[in-house]
Amino acid sequence: MKPHELAAHLRSHGPAALYLVCGEEDLIREEATAAIKAAVLGADPGGVGLEGFNSDLLYGDESDAAEILARASEVPAFAPRRLVIVKDADRLPTREGEALLPYLAAPCESTTLVFVAARLDQRMRFGKTLKDHAVVVDCAPPFGAQITSWVRAEAERIGVRLNDEALLLVTELAGESLRLARQELEKLAAYLPLGRTAGADAVEAVRGGVPGASVFDLVKAIGAGDRGRALRILARNLETGEAPVRILGSLLWQYRQLWKAKEAAARSGGAEAARLFRMPPYEAKAWLGRFTPTHLGSAFQRFHQTDARLKGGSASKPALVLESLLLNLCDEVASGNARRASQSPPPRRPGPAPSARTDGGTANVKR
Repeated sequence: MKPHELAAHLRSHGPAALYLVCGEEDLIREEATAAIKAAVLGADPGGVGLEGFNSDLLYGDESDAAEILARASEVPAFAPRRLVIVKDADRLPTREGEALLPYLAAPCESTTLVFVAARLDQRMRFGKTLKDHAVVVDCAPPFGAQITSWVRAEAERIGVRLNDEALLLVTELAGESLRLARQELEKLAAYLPLGRTAGADAVEAVRGGVPGASVFDLVKAIGAGDRGRALRILARNLETGEAPVRILGSLLWQYRQLWKAKEAAARSGGAEAARLFRMPPYEAKAWLGRFTPTHLGSAFQRFHQTDARLKGGSASKPALVLESLLLNLCDEVASGNARRASQSPPPRRPGPAPSARTDGGTANVKR
């Protein structure tokens, strides 16, 4: 099931005996695990601290099967259920995982055993058996429009209003890390006066960035073929401590948005592109035309090569690596636009106005 379905499952069915909370988004894993924990342990109205008697937190690389089985087999103290959470379950040695197979097939009904992992190899017997018998909560990162929906919902929950530019910037952050995006929204809530809508300037202020130096500004400079402005924006980001790999990741994310916007423009004109890039439709369509499919395909190859260089032998010179990338992107866009301009037919000169026929017929005017 998806994480948003978990609450309804817990309300209607109560806690299950076995869960697998698995996926690469750590914030979603934490929230799903917390929801299960609250459902199992509930509130402690007497304030006697029974939670400590009825819950255990273990780690796959620190615990063995014997310890997990012992904790899961204990009788709950003054409560209907116990909770045992095993984090980093993907680090459980193969031998220990296989020792748990009989328990997975017939778990203790008075214990909720939760295995939490970023990834779990389901080709192995432990992973396959766990998936077959557990309630699986899929905590994969959101993508595309799901990220924007998450940001909107999170901003509403925290009490922050975002304009279109701020929404795009926070969505960009959420594409890298939901936790980072939530932190920025929480900072915005503390920074803004009550009732004020956050704009791009507020997002950049709480991030410690420089106005006019966002990844969107960088892409606009590339689209204009403006090498100098692109390099200045890069320098300002590096000076404020922005990690080179993160700059590259943000640029990659924005290019993916460009690709999606071009596909949307092919289907429905410039309306969707205008919404994504905050431009009038006629301007958005013309601006997207600067990024040809050939350029986009080449750009993604360059991003891959740049990522390898930043993490490899060129890691000691990240500024030069990124500068080279930006110069190449600017030159590709500029040369592509120049080539298209040279191939365009010259503008037609207006001819004489068609005269009415005198023979009683209709003038042959092309429409």
